[in-house]
Amino acid sequence: SVVVFAMTRIITALFLKDTLQVAASDAEMVIQEKTCEKKVYAQKLLDFFHAADTTGDGEVSFEEFEAFLREPRVLSYLASLELAAHETKQLFEMLDDGDGTITTDEFVKGAMRLKGNARSQDVI
Repeated sequence: SVVVFAMTRIITALFLKDTLQVAASDAEMVIQEKTCEKKVYAQKLLDFFHAADTTGDGEVSFEEFEAFLREPRVLSYLASLELAAHETKQLFEMLDDGDGTITTDEFVKGAMRLKGNARSQDVI
């Protein structure tokens, strides 16, 4: 009976070890998928930014931003990126660091922060 108990414990331990290894590899896969999704999303944001930068100077002024967001296709694309652009001025101010223009870095980082529902600290 002691031998049967010991064998049961060994089999349980081996099963648990294999289960934990599978769980760890699943977690790594999820992390890789999320990282890949972020890269794809950032590239879409960069494409959007370059399209909005009509002067090609690497910065988007409020005037450029406002004019670009007047197009219904652009608003639909922003919605597909989970960014709401109901208030153009407010969105611009959330993305801008205060100098009156948005750089690629400001746009991508700000848009990733605002993706989906804006957090309360971002709105205040």
